[in-house]
Amino acid sequence: MTGAGPLAGLRVIEFAGIGPAPMCAMLLADLGAEVISVDRLEPSGNGIPRAPKFDVTRRGRRSVALDLKRPEGIACAVDLVAKADALVEGFRPGTMERLGLGPDACHAVNPHLVYGRVTGWGQDGPLAGAAGHDLNYIALSGALAAIGRAGQPPTVPLNLVGDYGGGGLLLAFGIVCALLEARRSGRGQVVDAAMAEGAGTLMASAFGLAAAGLHRPERGTNLLDSGAPHYDVYECADGQWVAVAPIERKFRDDLLTRIGFDPTTFPDVADRARWPQARELLTARFAERSRAEWCALLEGTDACFAPVLSVAEAADHPHARARAAHLVIDGVVQPAPAPRFSRTPAAMPQPAEPPGAGTHAALAAWGIAGERIDHLERQGIIRPL
Repeated sequence: MTGAGPLAGLRVIEFAGIGPAPMCAMLLADLGAEVISVDRLEPSGNGIPRAPKFDVTRRGRRSVALDLKRPEGIACAVDLVAKADALVEGFRPGTMERLGLGPDACHAVNPHLVYGRVTGWGQDGPLAGAAGHDLNYIALSGALAAIGRAGQPPTVPLNLVGDYGGGGLLLAFGIVCALLEARRSGRGQVVDAAMAEGAGTLMASAFGLAAAGLHRPERGTNLLDSGAPHYDVYECADGQWVAVAPIERKFRDDLLTRIGFDPTTFPDVADRARWPQARELLTARFAERSRAEWCALLEGTDACFAPVLSVAEAADHPHARARAAHLVIDGVVQPAPAPRFSRTPAAMPQPAEPPGAGTHAALAAWGIAGERIDHLERQGIIRPL
């Protein structure tokens, strides 16, 4: 699948896994890179079972199923690597080396290759070989302890912070940076993306605020963690929720005026001691009307307001519709490629293929001779067409 977008012309080979590596490959494919996903010949059983079209992070690329337990399968993978600009893998350290597809082996056939690796703990260090998932990595980074309400356990923020923000997104950024450097130097390199460190990078501002004494270690007591009444969510009369975030006084005054308070007599939230009183007043006021009524009054103003929408509702919001922020691909509503480019816009992504569905076409497109494809099929290295 060759797409339009700023990365058109780049070839990427992904060794299929779960979590951050597919997210990275999706981001690259969304923006025009030609990505081949190398899957196992038989499904691994990892991840959450679902029909391929619902596995949204696998969209936009061909799936090649190879038996990597046999030398002919490894040799075919090496030939694909030789034609690639970048590689994405998300296995435990040493796995690719044991297959004969580690950085040294790949750079021997393709010195220009950018070899992207994403793991939880990194390629070395005391924890490098240990199993884990997003929650473990963000726990070690300091991010998890900071998320949640006062007096409550840390809140699990889906797997957005480790897998996707600190892992897939940072790996994609690192790969593109290394590709830019390779254009100058003519040499590839390894990009080692650790989710624990990526999540830590996302915490840079919080580290600075904490060092300055402006962010307390007790979660739920600070400006941006639900401690402040003017940066929080409130329940409406219909049981739905709204989010308000007027940090600056001029925006706060606008919100207060519109919802019926006098800003000059409302508890001054610049004084932490007044936070409980301000929260009590805001809680009672937002409970007086439905979410739709508050939207009619506050959306589009400088009150720093938004309704708290479900996944289903988000795609139907007028602002999202006006910007075509979501697409329907094979009947599945999903986010459109982002960010946007004025001169090289992304194309409509193709739905995720069943593992191995694109094997013959992708191998041929990447220069593997028909006779060899036939041989691989006869040997059971790839599935029959």
